Amino acid sequence: MLKHKILGLDVGSKTVGIAISDLMGWTAQGLDTLRINEEQDDLGIDQLVKIIKDNQVGTVVIGLPKNMNNSIGFRGEASIKYKEKLQESIPSIDIVMWDERLSTMAAERSLLEADVSRQKRKKVIDKMAAVFILQGYLDSIQ
Repeated sequence: MLKHKILGLDVGSKTVGIAISDLMGWTAQGLDTLRINEEQDDLGIDQLVKIIKDNQVGTVVIGLPKNMNNSIGFRGEASIKYKEKLQESIPSIDIVMWDERLSTMAAERSLLEADVSRQKRKKVIDKMAAVFILQGYLDSIQ
């Protein structure tokens, strides 16, 4: 059993998908999708800090999108900056960067297999990607 819950994040330029673990650390469930505006530096950090505190989260896992050659591109750099901003706002939290290559594609495939309509997929894809990121992390610590 975990001492605290773990949050998983899929950070994009317009949204942040959020997933949360159970206290056993076995499963990740979709929690929410925050709307953000990266261009205006509105990253939803205050909302995220509230979610972290309300859910007694001790660790945050942020998806790190890497290129297939293992290099870090623009989106990866943006995720690292997001981590730094979050760490400034809540220094006591542990933050782990997790290789999220293909997590959005896996989430999309899963939703397609479940025959979810395009409109509904668009609403939940980021949250589902966060679930895939967090579940990968949870599986690695078992």
